[in-house]
Amino acid sequence: MNTTPKAFLIADIICVATLLVFLLLLPAKLFKSPTSFVVEASNGNLLSAAIASDGQWRFPVADSVPVKFKDCIIAFEDKRFYKHFGVDFLAMSRAMRQNFKAKSVVSGGSTLTMQVIRLLRKQDRTIWQKIYEIILAFRLELKYSKEEIIGLYAANAPFGSNVVGLEAASWRYYGRDAKTLSWGEMATLAVLPNSPSLVHPGKNSARLVKKRNDLLDKLAKLQYIDQSTANLSKLEPVPGKPLPLPQNAPHLLNRFKVERKALEINSTRIKSTVNEDIQIKVNSILKRYNNRYRANDINNISALVLDAKTGNVVSYVGNIYQPENADLQSHVDMIKAPRSPGSTLKPLLYASMLNEGFILPHTLIPDVPTQIAGYSPQNYDLGYDGAIAADKALSRSLNIPAVKMLQQYKYERFYDKLKKLGIGTLNQPADHYGLSLILGGSEVTMWDLANTYMSMVRTLNHFNTYKGLYNPDDYRQASYFDVNKKESKGFERNSFLDHGSIWATFNAMEEVMRPGDEGLWEQFSSSQRVAWKTGTSFGFRDAWAVGLTPNYVVCVWVGNADGEGRPGLVGIEAAAPVLFDIFKLLPNGKWFETPLTKLKKIKVCKQSGYKAGEYCVDIVEELVPTASEKTVVCPFHKLVHLDRTGTYRVTDQCESVTNMQHKSWFILPPAMEYYYKIKNSDYKTLPPFMAGCDVSGGNSVMELIYPKNGATVYIPLEIDGTRGKIVLNAAHRNQGSKIYWHIDNEFVATTTNYHQLAVSPYPGKHTLTLVDEQGERLVQVFTVLDKEKSKPKD
Repeated sequence: MNTTPKAFLIADIICVATLLVFLLLLPAKLFKSPTSFVVEASNGNLLSAAIASDGQWRFPVADSVPVKFKDCIIAFEDKRFYKHFGVDFLAMSRAMRQNFKAKSVVSGGSTLTMQVIRLLRKQDRTIWQKIYEIILAFRLELKYSKEEIIGLYAANAPFGSNVVGLEAASWRYYGRDAKTLSWGEMATLAVLPNSPSLVHPGKNSARLVKKRNDLLDKLAKLQYIDQSTANLSKLEPVPGKPLPLPQNAPHLLNRFKVERKALEINSTRIKSTVNEDIQIKVNSILKRYNNRYRANDINNISALVLDAKTGNVVSYVGNIYQPENADLQSHVDMIKAPRSPGSTLKPLLYASMLNEGFILPHTLIPDVPTQIAGYSPQNYDLGYDGAIAADKALSRSLNIPAVKMLQQYKYERFYDKLKKLGIGTLNQPADHYGLSLILGGSEVTMWDLANTYMSMVRTLNHFNTYKGLYNPDDYRQASYFDVNKKESKGFERNSFLDHGSIWATFNAMEEVMRPGDEGLWEQFSSSQRVAWKTGTSFGFRDAWAVGLTPNYVVCVWVGNADGEGRPGLVGIEAAAPVLFDIFKLLPNGKWFETPLTKLKKIKVCKQSGYKAGEYCVDIVEELVPTASEKTVVCPFHKLVHLDRTGTYRVTDQCESVTNMQHKSWFILPPAMEYYYKIKNSDYKTLPPFMAGCDVSGGNSVMELIYPKNGATVYIPLEIDGTRGKIVLNAAHRNQGSKIYWHIDNEFVATTTNYHQLAVSPYPGKHTLTLVDEQGERLVQVFTVLDKEKSKPKD
């Protein structure tokens, strides 16, 4: 019979269609069930995991399957697994004979490949489903290797209850990674998928033990193990109820959940950069301190440790973890939470001012009562130094000098600098924060704060690596998982902060007095050098401590997640001890190298810390940032003219020039001098003028401390309803001088030595006139608010 070309064409089409159907039988992704989110430590051990969205403990497919499990499951389910192409016809014929003889299904004869197909399709067992599974098993063997097939089985087989997959089962039943299981433990897990509804830990223990022991004997018979190993393995107990999975980094796990898509990570498993040992120890430290602080209703604490050299997260503890107590709000990740930074931004201002030539490290900064447009900052100790070196003001965390520095630097410029340095929570315009920006008037996250300091550390560490140039990549965010970090080759000559300014800032931060026994750290050779800073927000709501070495940056926060303030919640007492306990966990190392080419030796006035001027007497040479040439010369050393005895100041109107002594004198403005001489006994006040000398025409001998010129004040009512008073405060350069006070040209009172006066002027604008015995005058204005008008309108 002749076959027409049309018949050949039809046959070819049928063959091609059949082949295409066969090739497309399996979907591109076999298993689409949701998987658990899993975070591993840098060594591969499990840190935290979360149950999948369908309520199952199901880990993503692992890169490899433990050899013991392969041996156990092949011996138990499919001993010719590596010899067939998806279907074992010998096993199927044996199963058919056993089923026919028993008149029921006692054996399936399915290979591991066919079981993967059954797990994938989840269909009832019928003869037609069996035939379809055989076809799909052939197809699976063509597409996947034997190792991949056994990996699919290990990841998707049921292990009883809501546990799916070998890894989840290992952690739920034994609390360990599957790679660490013994032969007895692995054999127990290998028999579970065979009948998970009947045999699972906690129920039917006798039947489970028998199945496991039978498998161990089979393993010995097949020479996977010797009989003595099998016998010893039989003595191991089977697991009881499922165990909770580790929760050593639950907040990092939640962060990974939120950021996974943005990070373009396909798997729900991540191998983090977290050091398991350090993470567990930091958890323990925080739990210990939290137990202590909770007596004062301080419920939350967090810590972040960064490796400055790699830019990796070493430890991430977003909070204590006590989900059983909802009132503690331990689920809130305080590493991501915007909070008031307190004084932790002060080093950034200090570095910025050094970087741009506004100050030198020891430049004297005013520390006197201050009122700026109604804003009156206070030091924590409520005292005043009059004037203090910039680095000491930083190490002592004085607020008024910080505000004075920001006033000089301009808060708008500092606002822009903070944004460039990586503070991403400045959502309002600069004017919204004003000068309070330096005292915690904004919000920051621990993540941004720690990253900013880490960027500074990286910049200084790379001084020699990049031959004095700057790498923009030094200001990148830390990473909590391994990524391919390509170093930029586009080195630059300038950066946000230069090497010299960062080096000087870290030196100033190292001078902060450490808490408790740590205050004696310099006496121990084993102690490591740490640059650090604390912070306390307004209302005692946040306690901070951030510390750094060339290798690590550590940041600690203590407080309440709901923002409730508590007495005693201050950085030096609550956060600093935690910081140094964490540093004890970290390896010690060398201190920063001195960036000599980014520093310059200049002559500095020892008393004022300014660049030495012509009248400076005590001059020292100091290494300072190269921008120091922009700073002004010492404004406090001036030439004064004394009589021949040196007892009185004179002018040419009362003393011959030939009889004068011309002497350099360290002269602070009256308000600064008033407080400075109290704490500096070696300060010498100017001698008085000789009688008969006409010194009128200046008011440099008097200064009004409060209120400042143009200030607005409010006088509250006392408890008994009477009108209160304000205390006017002035400073006079000459001890024992009298000041005559006038308000609106009316004489009020006379003061001697301590020039303070309590008055109760009526609301409105007033002119205050001060006159001393020599006729020196000081005239300023201030406004008293009307109580009624100051009330907010309904």
